[in-house]
Amino acid sequence: MPGQNLTRDEARTRAVMTVASYDVALDLTTGPTTFRSTTVVRFSAPAGMSTFVDLIAPTVHEVVLNGRALEVAEVFADSRIALESLAADNELRVVADCAYMNTGEGLHRFVDPVDGEVYLYSQFEVADSRRVFAVFEQPDLKASFTFTVTAPDHWTVVSNSPTPEPEPLGEGAARWSFDPTPPLSSYVTAIIAGPYHRHAGTISSVDGRTLPAAVLCRASLAEHLDAEEILAITQAGFGFYEERFGRPYPFAKYDQVFVPEFNAGAMENAGAVTFLESYVFRSKVPDATVERRAITILHELAHMWFGDLVTMRWWDDLWLNESFAEYASTLAAAEATRWTTAWTTFSSLEKSWAYRQDQLPSTHPIVADIRDLEDVEVNFDGITYAKGASVLKQLVAWVGEEQFFAGVRAYFAKHAWGNTELRDLLAELEVTSGRDLASWSRLWLEQAGVTLLRPLVEVDAHGVVTHAEVAQEVPTEHPVQRPHRLVVAGYDLLPDGDGSRFTRTLRAELDVRGPRTPVPDLVGRAHPDLVLVNDEDLAYAKVRLDRASFAAATEHLSEFGDTLPRALVWAAAWDMTRDAEVPGETFAELVLRNVGDESDSTVVLVLLRQLATTVDLYLAPDRRAEVARATADQLLALARSARPGSDTQLQLVKAFAARAVDPTQLDALAALLDGSGPLPGLTVDTDLRWELLTGLVAGGRAGEAEIAAQLATDATATGERAAAAARAALPTAQAKAAAFEAAVHDTSLANALQTATIAGLTRVPDPDRRRELLEPLVEPYFASLVDVWATRTNETAQNVVTGLFPTTLAGTGVDVLGPADAWLADHPDAPPALRRLVAESRDGVRRALTAQAVVPAR
Repeated sequence: MPGQNLTRDEARTRAVMTVASYDVALDLTTGPTTFRSTTVVRFSAPAGMSTFVDLIAPTVHEVVLNGRALEVAEVFADSRIALESLAADNELRVVADCAYMNTGEGLHRFVDPVDGEVYLYSQFEVADSRRVFAVFEQPDLKASFTFTVTAPDHWTVVSNSPTPEPEPLGEGAARWSFDPTPPLSSYVTAIIAGPYHRHAGTISSVDGRTLPAAVLCRASLAEHLDAEEILAITQAGFGFYEERFGRPYPFAKYDQVFVPEFNAGAMENAGAVTFLESYVFRSKVPDATVERRAITILHELAHMWFGDLVTMRWWDDLWLNESFAEYASTLAAAEATRWTTAWTTFSSLEKSWAYRQDQLPSTHPIVADIRDLEDVEVNFDGITYAKGASVLKQLVAWVGEEQFFAGVRAYFAKHAWGNTELRDLLAELEVTSGRDLASWSRLWLEQAGVTLLRPLVEVDAHGVVTHAEVAQEVPTEHPVQRPHRLVVAGYDLLPDGDGSRFTRTLRAELDVRGPRTPVPDLVGRAHPDLVLVNDEDLAYAKVRLDRASFAAATEHLSEFGDTLPRALVWAAAWDMTRDAEVPGETFAELVLRNVGDESDSTVVLVLLRQLATTVDLYLAPDRRAEVARATADQLLALARSARPGSDTQLQLVKAFAARAVDPTQLDALAALLDGSGPLPGLTVDTDLRWELLTGLVAGGRAGEAEIAAQLATDATATGERAAAAARAALPTAQAKAAAFEAAVHDTSLANALQTATIAGLTRVPDPDRRRELLEPLVEPYFASLVDVWATRTNETAQNVVTGLFPTTLAGTGVDVLGPADAWLADHPDAPPALRRLVAESRDGVRRALTAQAVVPAR
């Protein structure tokens, strides 16, 4: 039986059909667990063909094919309705009761604890439109969709077409009849319904249209919605993309809806984008989060052209969809908004994700081999998004930005409203650039792995460079020598006011090819204080610094004038730590010595995350407790010395709250919370109160009474999630066991509460107690995996598999590799996606143990 999977071969077989239209009627007034779904789909097929339509529903009432009623019990099983002996032109009618979901998939139902109101939204990628209506669930069977929705008459209903005036039906109900959409893939259709607060706005298009553009959120969050800021970013994106893409926005309106319990950052439903509700800021957040929201807005807007107007044929090309949006949104942010250092953010945040993913045993080519839906569900990863975008940036550097966008414009013109594959885009780029991209594609897109670029510089007795080259080192598993268009730069420390500043004194742009590439511009001059390979971050490769450059850079990190070269030095230091070339303790000292002077909010965010990983995983076991306590002390000292009210102060306080362990640190944390020991300029608002309290809970200084009291003052969905995380963070065996049971076995637990519970469960800041509290869960974790994968939805199953893997026990005396290896050996026939996730987590433990063996010289 197929279960809920669909293979690429099945999709190709079914792609001979042409789907004209869907008429979908949804009745959302039938109760709290199911809704009535009626679908009429019209399609053509080779006469006599047999196929199936997709549907996941607890009850199917009626299946009528070309006027003939089919026996439901005979044709419906798992996620499919069998259709035999089709005519050339067909009409299928399916009536079903479909289930509301609490997992962020299909039609998600949420009840606001503030006012008891119900909010619904759809999330259909990868293959969850079949949870709402009968559909041929594959990207290349585009069709026009006409939605009719019956709902409570005080609700707002949003879909891909402009929202019509509702028709009153009496008894508190109304009907919304939407106009047909242009041809769309089913995964970008949308239904959002509930008493959403609506801020009406408009967007100007290059073709003279003034488009309706509303910003919506739950009514209880309306006071925090900065809709004008969101619309300003959107308008900047419209202007940038319409000019670069040479084509007006392709839809009739543009709504942006911030929805509860969303699993991702956002989803590019055509004309009805949904966003993570945390992007409505009810408390102060780091500037990095504000920038992330802006880039997410621009990312989803780019999809209106690349993804919705022109759509991938099958999920093999998911990378191109996401990578293009990542590249385009970063470019738009840097050139059309106030976030002019967006490429620093990309380098620090996105590329570090890509490099980590590309070094896992599950690494794969950017153009992945997506055999079925299970493959794609685990492929929303750092290669699909960040590596792909990095390689597109490299491609732009290679063919030229003007030529690149000329090819993109030709691509949109040729394939509007259709489906494409990678070769369709490359064909247009070859025309506009005059380059043969077949070999480039083979090396960059069709083979896995990340190379390492190392400067090799020799000097004479006077410090003059006599020889300089860039060495390209390739991983044994993926020995691919790739061409890199990049910049090698020389920086010197020069006087600047009362101090000194790293100033670029040499720029050499060249093509690195093969194992060794000479850098003649360096020869014959004094060795710069710093030689930086891949300055401007054009290439996708890990980078090393020569010994003299590394010493100068790490000693004078705060003396870079620009954020990007400094971020590249940070990235090199982090890679060297992960690769066990530099002791973890050395990296921790480097961060603590310099993070207070870092000006880029995202870089601070990433460094504090990397610091936490280092302290928890990469330190020699006999040094972990001492360094952990010293790290918390230094974070508190840095927070106290930070500029009052600054972004860095806020981030340092949050980092300290997550690491406080000893009585003095917990005293300081309590004083921040109760106001007896405030920091100048720091506002302890609602969300920060939860973080401080959870730190006290994890440290054993507060408990259920304090959690309940705080929840009473914040009886919101966000408060409920924070309380769940705090309860799971209680440092008792009973609390950990209860949290494990809830996260793994309680299917009534909503997705957002599940992820909060997992985050709290794994939070044990005291390294001396980690083994005591988490070791008892190792055996139950591995014993649960097969059942979890079989019985939970993909999203909630992945939360368990990745979130509860016992990574933080690495180096505590608990054998983690043994049980992981045993599970993999004992389950050779487990679903490949599940085995991949376990193998990836296992590799994280292996890397941690390797890093722990590197100790600093004393």
